[in-house]
Amino acid sequence: EKPVEQRHVEDPPWLQPSVRLPAQDVWIRANGTLPEIPLIHECVLAYASDMTLLDTARLPHAVAYRGLLQMASLDHAMWFHRPFRSDDWLLYHQTSPSASGARGLALGHVFRADGTLVATVIQEGLMRPL
Repeated sequence: EKPVEQRHVEDPPWLQPSVRLPAQDVWIRANGTLPEIPLIHECVLAYASDMTLLDTARLPHAVAYRGLLQMASLDHAMWFHRPFRSDDWLLYHQTSPSASGARGLALGHVFRADGTLVATVIQEGLMRPL
């Protein structure tokens, strides 16, 4: 059983590698009920925020998911704006303004189901063919 559930709004990029705009939306939540401790919810969201964000930078390049690409996070930062629960569904809107020179930059905004922005994420990662 996975610790975080994910539901892509569109087909996940690994199902059909095709040229797409560098944006994706993923619904995420912790698998199970968490205690009423805000730090735990922030830690779970920090963990979940790394799972799909860098993939967004690959979308315009239609790279196949067959182990032919090395990816690693170089920088990852988060800002928490408002209280939230990681065991409720959160919409993770992800975009990538740049991917070049074996590096990708991706931005994420996390919203509660009512549309309230609760966190912002930015990540730079290494992306290079093996």
